[in-house]
Amino acid sequence: MSRLVLWNVDYTLLDAGRVMRAAYAEAFEKVTGEPLVYLTSFEGRTDSEMFFEFCARNDTDAEPDAATLERFLTELEGAFVRREDELRDKGRAMDGAQAALAAVAAMPDTVQTVVSGSTRTTATAKLRAFGLDPYLDLSVGGFGSVNYPKSSLIQSIRLHAAGEGARAYTERETVFITNAFADVRAAVIGGAVPVGVLTGSATEGRLREAGVTEVLKDLTDARAVTRAIHQVTAV
Repeated sequence: MSRLVLWNVDYTLLDAGRVMRAAYAEAFEKVTGEPLVYLTSFEGRTDSEMFFEFCARNDTDAEPDAATLERFLTELEGAFVRREDELRDKGRAMDGAQAALAAVAAMPDTVQTVVSGSTRTTATAKLRAFGLDPYLDLSVGGFGSVNYPKSSLIQSIRLHAAGEGARAYTERETVFITNAFADVRAAVIGGAVPVGVLTGSATEGRLREAGVTEVLKDLTDARAVTRAIHQVTAV
C-alpha cells in the first residue's frame, strides 16, 4: 500500500520558538514601523495567518494587504536566517524525532514530507539545523510561503506528491502527524488521517475531539509511530 506521511514541523518535530519570536518581532517592525507587542499562538498557524492577526492586535497603520504580506515574509526569512546560528543554543529537536523520521523513511512505498506554516526557506533551515531534513522529501512539501490554509496545502500535496501523471493519494493513504488542534481540523478538511502527538498545548481529549483516533505521547518510540501509521491507513 502506498502511503503519504505529512509532518507538522513546529512543536511536533522541533522547537525553534524563541528564535522565531525574535524574527517575527524584527520583521514586523521593519514592515510596519511599529513594535510587535502582542503575539498570537503559533500552533497550527501559517506565517501569513499570524501576520494578519499581528496587524489586528497591534497598533499599526500598515495596510495588511498582499503586498505588505509579501514584504513581511521576505523580511521574516532574512531575520530568521541571520539567527540560524542561535538555533542549536535556543532550539531543539523533539525527543525521538530523528529516529521516528528514519523509521518512517524505511517504510516501503512511503513518501514523507512536511506541512509547515513557515516559508520553505525558514522551514528547511529549521529542519537542517537539527539534521532532520535528509529523511524528508521537501520538494513536495507544503509551506506558508503562499497565503493558503494548511487544509489547502494538504490537498495540493495529495494531488502532486506522487509525480506528474500518477494518481493522487487517497485520504486513507495520507497521514498528518501533528501536535496542534488546528492542524487536526486542517487534516480532516484537507483529506488526511490525523495522528496526534502530545508535545504541544493540546490535550489528548482535545485532539480526539477534533478527529484523532491515534495519539502518541511523544516520538521516543519509533515503533509506536510506524504502528500508528499502519493502524490509521489499514484498509
